[in-house]
Amino acid sequence: MMGSHLLPRRAAVVVFLAFAFAYFLSALVRAVTATLAPTLAQEFSLHASDLGLLAGGYFLGFAATQLPLGTWLDRHGPRKVALGFLGVAVVGSLVFSMATGFSGLLAGRVLCGAGVSACLMAPLTGYRRWFEPTTQMRANSWMLMTGSLGMVASTLPVQWALPLVGWRPLFWGLAALIALSMVVIAIWVPRWADAGPGKQDSAADSSAAPPPVPGYSVVWNHAYFQRLAPLGFFVYGGMVAMQTLWAGPWMQRVAGYTPLESATGLFWINVSMLCTFWTWGMVNPWLLRKGLGPDRLMAAGLPFSLLILLGIIVAGPRAGGGAWALFCVSCTFVSLSQPAVAMAFSQSLAGRALSAYNLVIFAGVFVVQWGIGLAVDAFAALGLPTVASFQAAMGLFLACNAAAYAWFVLRGRRHNVLQTSAP
Repeated sequence: MMGSHLLPRRAAVVVFLAFAFAYFLSALVRAVTATLAPTLAQEFSLHASDLGLLAGGYFLGFAATQLPLGTWLDRHGPRKVALGFLGVAVVGSLVFSMATGFSGLLAGRVLCGAGVSACLMAPLTGYRRWFEPTTQMRANSWMLMTGSLGMVASTLPVQWALPLVGWRPLFWGLAALIALSMVVIAIWVPRWADAGPGKQDSAADSSAAPPPVPGYSVVWNHAYFQRLAPLGFFVYGGMVAMQTLWAGPWMQRVAGYTPLESATGLFWINVSMLCTFWTWGMVNPWLLRKGLGPDRLMAAGLPFSLLILLGIIVAGPRAGGGAWALFCVSCTFVSLSQPAVAMAFSQSLAGRALSAYNLVIFAGVFVVQWGIGLAVDAFAALGLPTVASFQAAMGLFLACNAAAYAWFVLRGRRHNVLQTSAP
């Protein structure tokens, strides 16, 4: 029975806090390139495409681990897998801090991305077994809120610290904090109880009898997964790409912000995301009980993000940090898709389902981050001024988002998450 694995309230809070600390650090590492972009571009003579590849390298490393990660999570559990991966993140932070050229920076970012790739998937896999369905929705939103707090820490605090200590010591400190998070997880997170045939939930008994390895075919071929995949790739991945990289260069090169003003804009973007995810965590259980599931909310809410992005493109230099904050907030409807995917599968497949969807998301982040950089450089090579190059690149991004939303709507509502998520 599913209930046999549920944690008491106090133990659940402790587990949440342990994983939240690691996810806070992973989000800080992920987003810090947006604040460091001017410094790194000046020190290493980087172009827009270089910045896009550097930021995307994190997500390339992240995406490369997702398929084995899902299998390992289902087999070994969140605690053991998270500890192993975080050790790689410590190494990546040190490699980045000692880089003397672009290749060293890129290698460090790829290692960091691979190392923190379990920081959200591990807890969500555990929550699928340890928490009730409505609590899973709340915990997912509050994990993302914790990530937004990490992104807040990557903006103004990092900008203020740069003149005092430089960017290299910042990564030494991050390596030490990640090591500390490993200690916290080792102490607070319970071991993964071996779920024998008689202990798995009924859905697992009927659909997960084969060994774990072929389980990904079940995930990829699932109709609901296929319906959500384009949204995860372009909308979710694009939201992260804007938040962690391109909102900063837009504010500086299009809106004319100074580096400090850009860092301030990123600070408020991430504060607004933090508040939004906190709100989602508060209202999600109530919405779920009222029959307002993820599908209905995404279908109703995501058109606002398309309209806001169109407004940013048209406004050009008049669109600054406030406009990008509004865009990112409007995209948070798509965050409901992550716990929805987990609840659409049995507990024994949750790790693979979440990791497969996360692969889609972060492959999208990589493609959007690097693709926009390539597009900006390509339009500039054609003779367009900087502002027009950015507007044209964002126009391509808008077209991809609109197509992904159309796919989601046209696939229909045959696969209701509320029906598949019942314990």
